[in-house]
Amino acid sequence: MAGKTAAPGTAVLLVTANVGSLFDDPENLQKNWLREFYQVVHTHRPHFLALHCQEFGGKNYEASMSHVDKFVKELLSSDAMKEYSRARVYLDENYKSQEQFTALGSFYFLHESLKNIYQFDFKAKKYKKVTGKEIYSDTLESTPMLEKEKFPQDYFPECKWSRKGFLRTRWCLADCAFDLVNIHLFHDASNLVAWETSPSVYSGIRHKALGYVLDRIVDQRFEKASYFVFGDFNFRLDSKSVVETLCTKATMQTVRAADTNEVVKLIFRESDNDRKVMLQLEKKLFDYFNQEVFRDDNGTALLEFDKELSVFKDRLYELDIAFPPSYPYSEDCSQGRQYMNTRCPAWCDRVLMSPSAKELVLRSESEEKVVTYDHIGPNVCMGDHKGDRHVVKH
Repeated sequence: MAGKTAAPGTAVLLVTANVGSLFDDPENLQKNWLREFYQVVHTHRPHFLALHCQEFGGKNYEASMSHVDKFVKELLSSDAMKEYSRARVYLDENYKSQEQFTALGSFYFLHESLKNIYQFDFKAKKYKKVTGKEIYSDTLESTPMLEKEKFPQDYFPECKWSRKGFLRTRWCLADCAFDLVNIHLFHDASNLVAWETSPSVYSGIRHKALGYVLDRIVDQRFEKASYFVFGDFNFRLDSKSVVETLCTKATMQTVRAADTNEVVKLIFRESDNDRKVMLQLEKKLFDYFNQEVFRDDNGTALLEFDKELSVFKDRLYELDIAFPPSYPYSEDCSQGRQYMNTRCPAWCDRVLMSPSAKELVLRSESEEKVVTYDHIGPNVCMGDHKGDRHVVKH
C-alpha cells in the first residue's frame, strides 16, 4: 500500500513474515505458508508486491541453504506468480559474519502491466528502470540498490549472536517516491525480566533501535520520501499491566533457585476456587489457563497494553488492528489457531508508515479504494508468526 495511490488503478500489497519456522519444518510449514501467500496474491492481484522476511533461513542458515534456494526458486517460478515479469530479491546470506548478518530477506514483484516503476541507486543517487528478475545475496553491503545495517552489539549485550537490523530500498511509482524498510527488532529474552518493570527494559531497547532506524532514513544524505516500515518489531504487551489485569484476584507464589536464590518461577493462583492456578511465569514460559482471552474479538481487550508504538506517535502511523496477536503460534500443523505457552501473545508483526505515507493511504480510502490490514492464514499453521498484509487497491 505504498506510493501507488498516485497511480489510478494500481494495487499495492505489503507483506511481512518472520519465516524462521518454515526452515525447521520445510515439508509441512513451507507448503502451508506458500499456499496461503499465493491465495492472498490471487485475492488482491497487486501490481506491486513487497514481501519482507525475517529470520530467513531459520536458526541454522548454513544447514538450511538448500531449503532457502528451493523457497526462492518456488516464489520466482510459481504459476501463481507468473504475471510478475520483474522481480528483485535481496537475501542476507552472510551468516559467517557476526558483525553484519541480519537474516533478512526482501522480495519485490512487479506485475507485467505495471509501467513506469523505478528503483533508487543509493550510490549513484538516481533512479533506474526495473527490468527482468535479479537475485542479490551474501554480501549485500556492496549492492548500491539498498541500505543494510545490523544494530550495534551494545544495543542488546546479553544476546551475543543477535541478527537484528534493517534493510531499506527506495522506489518510484507514477512519480511518487517511497522507501520500504524491512526491520527486525530485539525480542524479550526473559518473561520474568519483562514483568519486573513497566515499561520493560526490552521495550526500551526496541525504542532505541527503532529510533535509530527512523533517524537514519530521514537524514540529510538523500531527498526525503514517504516510508513504510514493516517487519517483526517484536513489540510486546506491557507485561506487568497484562499480568495484573489477567490475575486481578490472584495471589502470587515465588519460586527461587536453591543455589542462587534467583527467582525462577511465579505462580498466580485464584484466592478461592480451590486455589486454581491461573498463570505460571518462567523465563520462557507464559502459561495462562484461558487462551481465549487472546482470540476473543481478535484480542481487542488487550490492545490497551500494546503501548510501544505510542512513543513514535508523531513519526509512525498504523491502521487499526483488527486481527489477533501474531505471535507465538503453535508450530504443530494441526494447531493453526493455538498459541504456544512460551510468551504472552502479542502483535509483533506490523506494517507502519510515515505521516506522508499515511496521507497517501487515507487519500486512497477517500477515493473509494480498498485499504486492508490483516494477517495471513488465520486458521492455518504458518509457523510461530502469522504474517501481516497491508493492501491498497481500487
